[in-house]
Amino acid sequence: MRRFPALDEFIASAALALMTLIPLIEIALRPLHGKGITNAPMIVQHLGLALAMFGAVLAERGGHLTALGSGFATASNPRLARASTLFAKGSAAILAGMLAAASWSFVASELEAGRELAYGIPVWAIQALMPAGFVILGVKLGSRCASLFVVRLAIGVALTAAGFAFAWYFDGASLPLLPFGLWLLAALLAGAPIFAVLGGLALALFWSEGQPLASVPLSHYQITVNPSLPALPLFTLAGLVFARSGAAGRLGTLFTACFGGGATGTVIAAALLCSFFTAFTGGSGVTILALGGLLLPLLKDAGFPERRGISLVTSASALGVLLAPSVPLIMYAIIARVPINTMFLAGIVPALVMVVFLLIFGGYLRKDGVAPLAENRPKADLGAALAAAWAARWEILAPVVAIGSLVSGIATPTESAALTAAYALITQAFAHRELDWPTLRRCLADCAQVIGGVMVILGMALGLTNYLVDAGIPDAAVEWVQQALPNKFAFMVALNIFLFAAGALMEIYAAIVVLVPLLLPVAISYGIDPVHFGVIFLAVMEMGFLCPPAGMNIFFASAMFRKPIREIAVSVLPALLAIFLGALAISWMPWLATGLPELFAR
Repeated sequence: MRRFPALDEFIASAALALMTLIPLIEIALRPLHGKGITNAPMIVQHLGLALAMFGAVLAERGGHLTALGSGFATASNPRLARASTLFAKGSAAILAGMLAAASWSFVASELEAGRELAYGIPVWAIQALMPAGFVILGVKLGSRCASLFVVRLAIGVALTAAGFAFAWYFDGASLPLLPFGLWLLAALLAGAPIFAVLGGLALALFWSEGQPLASVPLSHYQITVNPSLPALPLFTLAGLVFARSGAAGRLGTLFTACFGGGATGTVIAAALLCSFFTAFTGGSGVTILALGGLLLPLLKDAGFPERRGISLVTSASALGVLLAPSVPLIMYAIIARVPINTMFLAGIVPALVMVVFLLIFGGYLRKDGVAPLAENRPKADLGAALAAAWAARWEILAPVVAIGSLVSGIATPTESAALTAAYALITQAFAHRELDWPTLRRCLADCAQVIGGVMVILGMALGLTNYLVDAGIPDAAVEWVQQALPNKFAFMVALNIFLFAAGALMEIYAAIVVLVPLLLPVAISYGIDPVHFGVIFLAVMEMGFLCPPAGMNIFFASAMFRKPIREIAVSVLPALLAIFLGALAISWMPWLATGLPELFAR
């Protein structure tokens, strides 16, 4: 790591730090003065825009911008692989230039409005980070097409400028959709970042109707300054702090003491620990990297077969999506306009159901193949469990801080997330003394990369969704589905199968933004509660983490455990069946999702 952070890392990390600090100042000042920082919520929301754009730039520098896959870039023919890489990066640079032009059109309209954010800061000054960020992304992506610095810079600038000029000149014009569609499909298969392809498709659709391109960056702006959105990076930061400290080891000791050191106890402990950690870190891939090196040796020491142990860690890491404060859970609440605290409560019981189904129907509790030495392992011990619980007391209280402050009404979603992030920082830095400045800086940078990479996809996907909504696609979908599927039972089966396929092909955050606005009205037309639908949606999408090409868990597991991707993919097949059966059970029993929210609403 550099001694001094690069500009993208500095801006993204500073924005994240301020997003944590300002809500805490608000909480402290309100009882003393009756008010806090002027327009604090809007400031925090617009800091989210800075985090999104420069986090995406940071993600590009780290090679973490999400793509559908490497595509032809990994072809055995070196010429084809090189040509595919050049085409993907070059196309992405041109598309980023187009998005920059559309963004500047949006900012120009705000210049005329002259709105002020706070303390004399005009709103357009923050919005201008959008075109600036897309220009930087375009130049950096285009520069990947050469090796010499001067040539790289020239290519990056030229491709981005070409995209900018094209979009600026043809803004509002009517252009044919087919050529754009074929180009975008080729770029996607070649390995172009998903954000560029989604943004390009949204631009192409608006072009086909002769509509202004500013509608696409407007959607990106709307979602990045959504009042609930700051909860995403703040909860993710808290999870990464716990992942980078010794929290995993302390929780592992606690779960092992509670369930015993034998194969069965270790398996249950591993499944629960992976689910818990994914809920906080926001990504199952992070859980595999953080816990894989800890849990696999424990499972092997308990006599558990290595292949089944890798399968368990890989699949159980997908189950935390339903547990608060999971990022997809919050994301669904924002898109579906359901209270976040309601979704937090709704996911608890279904998450436990999914763990039970995974352990039983995934075959992880089978005794065949378990070495005899497992019988000599330590049994569950109340004294040891209490001692381990005391050692892990700060980690155990983290969900209480996160969920309790929100459900009780003491804090808003953003303030609850800021409290949780501050709690993680303080406990790991001072109570355990495991968080130093280099580790904190790495947590801030990693969080910025994760959120930046996700947010730039969400913004582009929302632009595409808004076009589909304006075109009346959801209404047409409701009418067509009701004719094709006459009853709720048939719809439930079709929904689960469709979401399974979507989860395998789409990144989960893009799937939430694109599919929820289309499918939720259909579900409501069959009398399905939006909260219940959200739990079904996320439960089935958990399978997407385990299916190529979008199933990133198998790629993370392959890297972590140094096993071929094919071997990992085959090992999780029983888990896929188990998760699917669990999702069906949740579909047929809505009270699993709606019971707790209704109980607390009384």
